[in-house]
Amino acid sequence: MKQINFVVIFVIALALVLFGIENTEPVLIHIARGLDVEAPLCVELIIAMGIGAVLAWVFSVWAQVQGYLSVGKQVQNRELRIQELEQDVERYRVQLEEQSLLLPAADSSPKTSDSDQAYA
Repeated sequence: MKQINFVVIFVIALALVLFGIENTEPVLIHIARGLDVEAPLCVELIIAMGIGAVLAWVFSVWAQVQGYLSVGKQVQNRELRIQELEQDVERYRVQLEEQSLLLPAADSSPKTSDSDQAYA
């Protein structure tokens, strides 16, 4: 993936250089009322692309921060749910032990008498 990123960045940089070599005439840009800038077209486009790249990076970082915050909330909710379930398991374990104490003890060895046996 790093090689693909490198190739993409290299191609864009090469295109900017070739574009800059061909477009060196000065161009007037009106930024605001009374604020005009005159510079070569290639310089202005490179500055505009740089500003766009910085804005894209800032929005990307912002989206990652929001993702981390939402993941943190999900983890917190899951931790609370795990604690609730652990408390439920412990409560059920205690109830099961109480019920097992209330049941009469069953004799595990069957009593056989002569009348219970079948003869062939």
